[in-house]
Amino acid sequence: MSSLLPALRKRAASLVGAGAVLVLGILTLPREMPAVDRARYEQAFAFDRTELAPEIVGLTRDLKVRAVHPSLDRIAAWISTLGASVALGDLDGDGLSNDYCLVDTRANAVIVAPVPGTGERFPPFVLEHWEEGPIAPSGVQLGDFNEDGQTDLLVQYWGRPPRAHLRQTPSTSITPDQFVISDLGLPQPGWHTAESNPSARWYTNALVQADVDGDGHLDLVIGNYFQDGAAILDAQGTEPQSMHAGKAKAFNGGTKHFLLWKSATTGDTPAVTYTDAESNLPPELAHGWTLALGAVDLDGDLLPELYLGNDFGPDQLLHNRSTPGKLAFVPLHGKRDWNTPKSCVLGADSFKGMGVDFGDVNGDGLMDIYVSNIATPFGLEESHFLWLSQGTRTDFVAAIARGEAPYRQASEELGLSRSGWGWDCRLADFNNDGELEAIQATGFLKGKINRWPELQALGTANSELVSNPNFWPMFKPGADLSGHNPTPFFVRGQDGRFYNIAPSLKLEDPANPMVTRGIAIADVDADGKLDFACANQWEASYFFHNNSQTRSETFLGISVVYDAMVTEPAFGPFPVARQPGQRPAIGTQVVIKPPDATRPGGIRELIGLVDGGTGHSGRKSPDMHFGLKEFPQGKSLEVEVAWRGQDGTPRRATLRLEEAGWHQLRLPAGGETK
Repeated sequence: MSSLLPALRKRAASLVGAGAVLVLGILTLPREMPAVDRARYEQAFAFDRTELAPEIVGLTRDLKVRAVHPSLDRIAAWISTLGASVALGDLDGDGLSNDYCLVDTRANAVIVAPVPGTGERFPPFVLEHWEEGPIAPSGVQLGDFNEDGQTDLLVQYWGRPPRAHLRQTPSTSITPDQFVISDLGLPQPGWHTAESNPSARWYTNALVQADVDGDGHLDLVIGNYFQDGAAILDAQGTEPQSMHAGKAKAFNGGTKHFLLWKSATTGDTPAVTYTDAESNLPPELAHGWTLALGAVDLDGDLLPELYLGNDFGPDQLLHNRSTPGKLAFVPLHGKRDWNTPKSCVLGADSFKGMGVDFGDVNGDGLMDIYVSNIATPFGLEESHFLWLSQGTRTDFVAAIARGEAPYRQASEELGLSRSGWGWDCRLADFNNDGELEAIQATGFLKGKINRWPELQALGTANSELVSNPNFWPMFKPGADLSGHNPTPFFVRGQDGRFYNIAPSLKLEDPANPMVTRGIAIADVDADGKLDFACANQWEASYFFHNNSQTRSETFLGISVVYDAMVTEPAFGPFPVARQPGQRPAIGTQVVIKPPDATRPGGIRELIGLVDGGTGHSGRKSPDMHFGLKEFPQGKSLEVEVAWRGQDGTPRRATLRLEEAGWHQLRLPAGGETK
């Protein structure tokens, strides 16, 4: 009998532990939205789904997996899970963000077309089409890279540095022969040639436009995933390739590149050149496995802080202390108290950061940070992040100056901690009620064989084994890892928590949900209701038109542009065809201060940012949109604007608006502003 006691004690302890896990699991199950709220919200949202680029003559879409380096062949399906991307913006200059650029992984193609339902202004065309080989497109950006007033396209890749397609001549009819390729002044990889340059083999999964050094020109911040110089898609390669050096502190990934704008030409031979600047980031910051980037000014100096969403290692928030031509960043660290898990401290997590967005969730006039990780039930249930700002603006800015990250993790208490295997995540007001909704791209590998048990076994193995792909489970076509995660659509209930009402909205086939990577948002038809597009991996991508019954007078939309013809900020009608010298004023901040903002029940102060590509692989329109619960009739809105002129000088102005709806805000590119 005595010999049985240790075994019985061990069994009892095991049962107690299992019971504790069960109780914790029950306590963390998503709550159901109150019935009264659900009925109200189900009537407030409606979206019509249309396939993007349903047919292009001569384009075959039959790829399902990439050809990879022989040492990675056993995990070819895993390596093939990235690349789908979509951007919404204004290519034809009509003033509306009703054009899109899409990376369709089924064809290794970059496709340009009008958004479905917005008119056939130009025929869809293929901007790039790569045969299988060591290079594949992995993301797209719209922007005016050579500052000539026309919208250009930029493509990022696995296997080489990004390059731009610059518009040659102004025209409302978009054709592929109007674009000239610029290599941005960067070295070329020269695969399998005498000019081969391994250092120019980049594996980019995140790219954002921002004036990083404050000189008045937009720079490019690039987050590479695999190591620069790797041969991930080279089926002829012989040198073994490496995966993540550990499960929680992997610092052997690709390099962060800061491309500072240097010079440009326009006309028939447009070009733009950047300098790959030294950032002096330590290895743990410079070589994380980055999947998401965000740029936002947090302390009011009009220098954007950077959020790095890293896989297999801690995310980082960098305080920007740069000056023109000289980069300087200081990592910000959150504070930990006795009841806060380490991974819920900003800068110390061990999760899988894969998407990021900014918005004022708690209504204090400061940007909060929404981050996607992996939160798959019965798989890996880490937690998504909602970093809520803390303290008054004065306290917040002072904390940043001390090197602190004044945020606390609140996703669990607000209902945003779980959904699935997350990628892009977005905060936006889709029904103009003044509250932000949250949507996510979800899903990883769609197949018929559940490979979570094998992946969990790798998760409990020695971290030293993770870098060697030979120790990984076999992930071939047919494997499934969170391949059937439904796309969530979170709305905020009367109790302040977020609830997922996506099943009621019927965004997708519940038996065959999308495997999504990128989410782009824009009001494509200027009706005051935000629409969105989803870029899906190895399957069709879709546009979702907002068909709700939201009243048009309950929103404020602002398209902010630099305009060489104005000397002071001025509001004008929208939409209007883009004029020579106009371009989106990326990085501009706007604060809306309605009358009676401090009155209980009144409209609170609203903040917005002209975004330059924050996220994973979806790119929002640069236009700003604010939902208003109740526009005060007969009273004007106070609008505070902060921006940098083209000479790099910070500028601020206060204007007034007499009515809701869409407006264009024209900012002087240089000169003094009173």
